[in-house]
Amino acid sequence: MAVFDQADYDVRCEWGLQGLRRLAPISDVVVIVDVLSFTTCVEMGISRGGVLFPYRWRDETAAEFAESIGAELAGGRGGGARYSLSPGSILSIEKGAKLVLPSPNGSTLSTEAGPTPTLAGCLRNAAAVARAAVDFGPRVAVIPSGERWADDGSLRPCLEDLLGAGAIVSALTGSKSPEAGLAQSAFLSLKSSFGDALASCVSGRELIAMGYPQDVELAGEADVSETVPVMRDGAYRRL
Repeated sequence: MAVFDQADYDVRCEWGLQGLRRLAPISDVVVIVDVLSFTTCVEMGISRGGVLFPYRWRDETAAEFAESIGAELAGGRGGGARYSLSPGSILSIEKGAKLVLPSPNGSTLSTEAGPTPTLAGCLRNAAAVARAAVDFGPRVAVIPSGERWADDGSLRPCLEDLLGAGAIVSALTGSKSPEAGLAQSAFLSLKSSFGDALASCVSGRELIAMGYPQDVELAGEADVSETVPVMRDGAYRRL
């Protein structure tokens, strides 16, 4: 039904893959938001001169794909790989490095957006991404990725991606759907303390318990970057 596409508004916001499929075809640009950790890793990698290839599956095909393009494959957190979905691991990425980054959330959305221009947004580059998005046109779809429940793989809307989406929406002008307005209100209500909110929410607590407090800290640094990653030729590159 067309009622779900938020087409009456310039700035739209909807969760996950189904939201992307609804909004991307009628929007001028899509912004993928996966704060802990995919789009934060992408921003950090691109800002350091890397080229990051999103890949949907973490299986043997990921290694085959990385080998076919002469890229390094990111591993899982704690798996011993040099790079992973840990933003802290991306601090050491070398200029010109090609990295395949499998992710069931941000990577999946990045590869499903079709021909609609696609940007990677997070708290670190929210204002820069918002400024860049409107250059593509007034119709901006902000897509918080969400997490996955372990037992059945269904979408789990999460605080960190709501805040990231809200940070981007708040920096955009034009009419905003109620869904976009809700994300903006969530961000503004926690703007003075969202670092604490990230560390206290279930996703942040999970990472801290796993031994990755730095990832939460890096993801919570607001508007420290002017880097805008854009999907081009199958990879995120600097706009």
